[in-house]
Amino acid sequence: MSTELVIDVTPSEIAIALLENKQLVELNKDKRNFQFAVGDIYLAKVKRIMPGLNAAFVDVGYEKDAFLHYLDLGPQFLTLNKFVKSSISKKGKAPTLPKLKLEADIDKNGKINDVLKSGQLVLVQIAKEPISTKGPRLSSEISIAGRNLVLIPFSDKVSISQKIESPEEKKRLKRLVESIKPKNYGVIVRTVAEGKKVAVLDSELRSLVKKWEIAFDKLTLGKIPKLVISELNRTSAVLRDVLNGSFNNIFVNEDTVYRELKDYISTIAPEKEKIVKYFDGSEPIFDHYGVDKQIKAAFGKTVSFKSGAYLIIEHTEALHVIDVNSGNRSKLGENQESNALEVNLAAANEVARQLRLRDMGGIIVVDFIDMHGAENKQKVFERMKEAMSQDRTKHNILPLSKFGLMQITRQRVRPELNIETMEKCPTCKGSGEITPSVLFVDDIENYLSFLINEVNYKNLTLKVHPYIEGYIKKGLFSKKFKWFLKFKKKIKVESVNSYQFLEFHFFDKNGEIIKE
Repeated sequence: MSTELVIDVTPSEIAIALLENKQLVELNKDKRNFQFAVGDIYLAKVKRIMPGLNAAFVDVGYEKDAFLHYLDLGPQFLTLNKFVKSSISKKGKAPTLPKLKLEADIDKNGKINDVLKSGQLVLVQIAKEPISTKGPRLSSEISIAGRNLVLIPFSDKVSISQKIESPEEKKRLKRLVESIKPKNYGVIVRTVAEGKKVAVLDSELRSLVKKWEIAFDKLTLGKIPKLVISELNRTSAVLRDVLNGSFNNIFVNEDTVYRELKDYISTIAPEKEKIVKYFDGSEPIFDHYGVDKQIKAAFGKTVSFKSGAYLIIEHTEALHVIDVNSGNRSKLGENQESNALEVNLAAANEVARQLRLRDMGGIIVVDFIDMHGAENKQKVFERMKEAMSQDRTKHNILPLSKFGLMQITRQRVRPELNIETMEKCPTCKGSGEITPSVLFVDDIENYLSFLINEVNYKNLTLKVHPYIEGYIKKGLFSKKFKWFLKFKKKIKVESVNSYQFLEFHFFDKNGEIIKE
């Protein structure tokens, strides 16, 4: 299976598309000024204790207070608290963890007001990003993720990923990590560490420990809340988690991010450095690699997947409902049971893709086409488990019920990605009426005149539908050439496949759209 990453960098966001065999399976959109990403570690202040919920609301700088439950404090919360106090009191000269005496674990059935009080400083990590009307969800069981290892301060346990199947390899990795890890640091060995040599793991473990120590060497009171350790940006985090031997290419359209990725990959997988490629084509990168078209087809209420069969996807606050429909396949003269099985098996693949693509979390109920045979229901269940095996997010799948329903739970740590695919007509603005088409290019010219003569824009780029681009550039004395003679400025004209026929936008020299 070939795997490619296509990264579209704009001034406001970075969009990351993961393609498997040219099919879009994951899409991440990261606002470049977005805070409170999963993994960020803050020194924060407890705002109020809620004994009834056995939880506290904590100020991490978000507009809504974040939520910290007693069960998310971690068994070594008292040691963490002592460590933070010691770091602050020594004005940033933190005690070394191997020399620190660990406190007793907190009581599993204890109460929040036994260990926390209002106004107290606490070290917390973002476990879930702000979703809907809720603030971030927090944990004080701190972990720092690397490519092969996850470092857990205030623990001595070494855990091995369950996805590593070989008992011999599990024993090797456990012995190896136990021999190199410092005291009072726990480690989780990730799946990608399978087969790695001691030098690779030792180097990464040292860098994770150094990342932790540097953060507390600089820790002073100052402004609270404050970011202590930042998770990687979304681009590097996606690379860290998904980069594997099957990766063929990473395409990126911005020079700074291109160099950052080259540097990052040279540290985690030097042999893969050449797969990062800079895209400098004239058309948008998502258009060039067919991502935009797949986004339009894959998002929305109705999703077609095979020979007329389709899914209907509905969302509520509590759960997502997916209905499988055979469409015009129901008219085929095949055996009804075999037809239902064929559609359901294909639907399982598409449902698994949609969950990854939209990052849908919580409870998902899938209504498959009714089947009578128990063996056929089992086949659909096995296909769904196989299709979901590529999903890195924690999930649980139940077999089909007697009503043909499958229940899936999938961990939700950030808001679901929702892209509106139904477009309001840019020409009529939803009214159903448009100005005469013959005046369309005149409208563009009038707006161009306003931007150049009144607003004094330079280095303008006009983006239009490919047919309109052809008309504007047609002939020796094209419209584009006449505009150059008239305005004494060179206008760049580019086509965008995803534009409506009579849609156009002007962009400034920074690539930002100029609002009307």
